[in-house]
This record gives sequence, structure tokens and C-alpha cells, in this order.
Amino acid sequence: MSAPTRRQELAADLLDLARSRHSRYLDDLRELVSIDSGSYDADGVNRVADWMQRRLRLLGFTVERVRLAAGGRVRTGDALVARKKGTLPATEGGRRILLAGHMDTVFDQGTALARPFTLRGHLAHGPGVSDDKGGLLAGLTALEILDAHGWTAYDELVLLATPDEEIGSPASRPLIEATARGMHHALGLECARENGDLVIGRKGVADFHITVTGRAAHAGIEPERGANAALTAAHLVVDLQALNGRWEDVTVNVGTIRAGSRANIVCADAELRVEVRAATTADVQHAERAIREVADRPAVPGTSITVEQLDLCPPMEVTDASRHMLDLARQAARAVGGTFAATTTGGVGDANLIAGTGVATLDGLGPVGGADHTPQEWLDTTSVPQRVAVLAALVAALGHGSGACL
Repeated sequence: MSAPTRRQELAADLLDLARSRHSRYLDDLRELVSIDSGSYDADGVNRVADWMQRRLRLLGFTVERVRLAAGGRVRTGDALVARKKGTLPATEGGRRILLAGHMDTVFDQGTALARPFTLRGHLAHGPGVSDDKGGLLAGLTALEILDAHGWTAYDELVLLATPDEEIGSPASRPLIEATARGMHHALGLECARENGDLVIGRKGVADFHITVTGRAAHAGIEPERGANAALTAAHLVVDLQALNGRWEDVTVNVGTIRAGSRANIVCADAELRVEVRAATTADVQHAERAIREVADRPAVPGTSITVEQLDLCPPMEVTDASRHMLDLARQAARAVGGTFAATTTGGVGDANLIAGTGVATLDGLGPVGGADHTPQEWLDTTSVPQRVAVLAALVAALGHGSGACL
């Protein structure tokens, strides 16, 4: 029997298993969505972690709860790292596969009570139903049906659940990167786009703090003795915004500007916050150089400009390896009667940090959902069995070398 035929048969078996668990999936989703777990609600996030931990241990995973160092005044919930060894060591072609999702939502305490889980026709609603409780649960369910099938042809499976993705993963970033290193493949459990697309690329984000220093003077008596930082900042805004369009798929945005203290004083200082988004690390670097070149030419004599890069979230770049993963996912979809494409997005997530370590990454592998971060957030429950089966079949294909055989 050929490898493609074996993959098709496995995918069909996994679809049957996913369908048999669909009612349980919906019950589990209701339970998870009913837990308030905003990024700043450490106790709520830990309740989700408790729930995940119980289920993963039943599957034979070794689960580590990681208490993260608080960033500033922010106390996050625990991260969860679950591991399970397979029967095919790396020396014999087995692969280490990371599944990553997040337990936090953007919603405040009390939202789950005020706007509880509902199922209207085939659409589920509730805080975090799509982002990311539906996706996180899809990952767990995929692992459960692989276990039920008896599939163990991999070196190691790792599920990482983070508590602070919605605020940029400030506390969990070191853990995410450390967990990703040494993995062969990574699968992001964010839900698919509204049209069903997976996500093959995410822009990176660089944040800059730009300070303009001028010279104060009395604005009415001797303005000529001053050097107006606000005027330099105004020119700087125009010049920075003009960088848009210089490179394909790169955006530069001056998001905030502050200048001066009183109307009767020539402005002595100003500051800007600038964001760059780009699909490749090279383009982030191009934009940074251009920003610094603009800053080297202050418009007003006597003023100076200082550029500080505050943070960099690396892009999840489209690579040959991620295209190969997409091909395997689409093969699995065809085997269960489905089809989808893949897209790139300007939004960032934990997949960016994983890809930044050099691990081949594909995201958007949860069910189809949309309207994230709003009261209208939804999940298409009819997409769940097929998407869970595709995810499980992709894990199986990647677990054995290149996916050429199972």
C-alpha cells in the first residue's frame, strides 16, 4: 500500500473518531468558555490550566506547570508544558512536534457570566470561543483521537499553553522560545480565518521610541533663542509616514506623539512611538535603517533626535519547510473531503516567537471562527470534526520524518 493511500485511510479513521467526540467537544468548549481567563486574571487562567492538566495526564503526558516571573505589575497565570514520548526516536526518523495555544482572553472578569456560552444553530458564541479556547481544545482533541487510534510514530509530542498571549506574551516569551528550540515542527492552534484559511506567515513587529530634544525659550519675548522640538517632531511624522510603500508589505505607523508643556514656551522636547510591521526580518532591518537615517536629519537647527528600539517580535516567515507542512495539511483535508488555502496576516502571536527560533511553523489549525476580541466572537461548530481530523493527520504525517510514510 502506498504512503498516500495510508495517509488517506488514517485521515478517514481520524475523522470518524473526531465525529464520535463532537458532542464531548461542545461540552468541553462550554466548560472552558464559562471560565473567565483574561490575561490579567491569573486565577482564572490557572483554572483553565488545571482543566488542561487533568486531561493531558489522562493521555499519558507529563505536565509541567511553570510559574512565570511577573512583568512589572502584571501577574500572569501559569504556563503549561506537556510532553509525551513516542516509539520512533529521532535517530530513526521520528520528529519532535510542538502544538501551541493560549489560555488567556481579552475579556474582563464577569464576562462569562454576562455573556455565557451559547449555541445558535451551528455557531457557538462566548468569550474566547474562537480565540483561543476553541483552538486549544481542538489541539487536545486531536491528541486524544491519535491516542485512541494507537498512533505513536513520533519522537516526542509537546503541547504548550501560555497565559499571556493577548498582551504580547511578556512573561512567557523566554519559556516559549526555550520550549521551541529543538523542535522539528510547530503547529499553532489559533483558529482558522473566517474563510477557512490557515496562516502560513505573520508579520513581525518592531516598536521604537523616538525622542526629540530642542531648546526652550520665551515664545513671546525671544523665540529666536529656542529650537522647537515640536516642529522637528512634526516634520519627522511626515517623513516617517512617507516610508510606507517603499518596501512591499511593510508598514510604518506613528502611533503617538507628545510635545511641549505650555503654549508660551518654545517646545524643548517631544517624543513619538512608532511601530513597524514587516513579513521578513530583512525588511524590519531595512525599515529600522530608514528610520535612523530620517532621524539623522532634524528639520530644525538646534534640535536632535534619538531612536531607541523597544522591542522586536520576529516575523513568522514563509519558508520551504512551512510550505511543505501546508501541502501535507491540504492533503489531509482532501482525504476527509475538505479544502483550504493559506494566507499571511499582519497580526502577531506566539507562533511568531516560535518561528523566530528557526522552527518550521504553521498556524491557524483550529476550527473556523471569527470576530475575535468582540462580543460577536463565533466558532463554526460544523468545522470542528474535519479540522480536528486534519490537525491530527498532519501531526501523524510530520511525526515520521518528512511525512513520506506512516
